Amino acid sequence: MTNNLGNHRVSCPRVALFLAGCAAFINLYATQGLLNELASAFHISARQASWSITVTTLAVAITAPFVGRLTARVEQHRVIAVAAISLALPAVMAACSGSFSELLLWRAVQGMLIPVVFATSVAYIGVRWSGGAVTEMTSLYIAGTVLGGFSGRFLTGLVTEFDDWRLALAVLAGLNLIIGLGIFLLLPRNLRSPVQTPADRQAMRSELLSRPLLATCAVGFCVLFAQVAMFTYVGLHLSRAPFALGTAALGSIYAVFLLALVVVPIAGRMSKARPRSELVRVAAWLGVSGSVLTLWSSLWLIVVGLALSCTGVFLAQSAANAFITAHARQDKAGAVGVYLTCYYLGGSFGAFVPGVLWEQWGWPGCIALIAVFQLLPLLIVRGGWKYSALPSSPLPRP
Repeated sequence: MTNNLGNHRVSCPRVALFLAGCAAFINLYATQGLLNELASAFHISARQASWSITVTTLAVAITAPFVGRLTARVEQHRVIAVAAISLALPAVMAACSGSFSELLLWRAVQGMLIPVVFATSVAYIGVRWSGGAVTEMTSLYIAGTVLGGFSGRFLTGLVTEFDDWRLALAVLAGLNLIIGLGIFLLLPRNLRSPVQTPADRQAMRSELLSRPLLATCAVGFCVLFAQVAMFTYVGLHLSRAPFALGTAALGSIYAVFLLALVVVPIAGRMSKARPRSELVRVAAWLGVSGSVLTLWSSLWLIVVGLALSCTGVFLAQSAANAFITAHARQDKAGAVGVYLTCYYLGGSFGAFVPGVLWEQWGWPGCIALIAVFQLLPLLIVRGGWKYSALPSSPLPRP
């Protein structure tokens, strides 16, 4: 009986954190496979329709640095649950938008709520666990973001194929409500953070400007730039001849994310006693290999290439998040917030910058740029993380 109760207490935070990952990502890229439909509905170009992704990621980037300060006096488990539930409202309003400007407004509101879930969840992990367990739990959380990102893209494509994009966004709103309630019921409270002194605040500022953490932010920028660029423009690529895929088929392509549900937690366990830079190295070569495969005219090779690419992205994301939570000692939420700003700025640029290359050189031009950003983290980590020599001191546990 005692063992069962102990297992239940251990599993609840894991399940809740997995759900938090789903909540953070289920809406973020929901319009990625709907660019042609939005262009048709609002009489705009596909490139303009990509702003439905850009405004959301920009809102995340702008809001993220302030999350730690705004939520400092509220218990972390409540912040995560309330933010996840609140994401349902702008999702419904986006579905009811009468103009593209109105759609962009509600997509931006979603982007303002997403970092509250993300930053607080990663900070929650850093407070509750220590050492190698941080990497393992962060990998579990990232696996939740994988399922959320896939579900948002797949369900919108599937529902749009049989009805329309408005119903698709409304379905996601319902899922947000259900997931948020699940987090509210399952996520236990953490110990409250100690009161900060002026010396603590000065140490926080110095820590946020340290070379290892700035290098991690640069890694995040590159990672999401490559991810968003890949999966935004591959939809346009596959919607043209000779593939000519519809919205449901394009939504199914995002099933490649599900591979990361297996790979990322395993990698998290395996890397507990190994340098996180090794995950970044593996991620870079997986990404570049996958990018090259997408240049072939075979749909199956493209799917394999996308699978390798997205797996590399989530491995790098796991390593970067674990590095932040383990090395940010003074202000974990603040450090995560700065990281998220850089991360989602990368996503914002990844949504529209490749558009110039797309119009001039098509898919090969996009892939050339994506490959550069997949390799850059290797150089950044080599020059930035090697200067980090912070010990693995234990963190308080409730």
